[in-house]
Amino acid sequence: MAPTKVLIVPLSNNKAFTSHVNEIIRKLRALHVSCRLDDSSATIGKRYSRNDELGTPLGITVDFQTTADGTITLRDRDSMKQVRDTIDIVIHAVCSLISGDKTWAEIEHELPMFDGQDIKS
Repeated sequence: MAPTKVLIVPLSNNKAFTSHVNEIIRKLRALHVSCRLDDSSATIGKRYSRNDELGTPLGITVDFQTTADGTITLRDRDSMKQVRDTIDIVIHAVCSLISGDKTWAEIEHELPMFDGQDIKS
């Protein structure tokens, strides 16, 4: 079992992401979900790859769409598939995955799939 369950990755060091990142960290920690922030200057792919190697099963991306509509992307390490929804819904999905109450396949079925900048329902 990886000690860190969720990697939080802002798309860039844009200051507009800070409040969203802090909200996500605060909410996850309040639920006792171990998380880590990677706000390095490496590409998002490299940041995910580094943490995949460490065994971190889930990743949350904060991007410009987050600032527009409050949604974030949740990425599964094993399938590399992504879903997108509001912060609270994604955090609920994270808790369900970590507790074993739901599988990634169930989360994929419930939340909109995310592929690049297109959201599919």
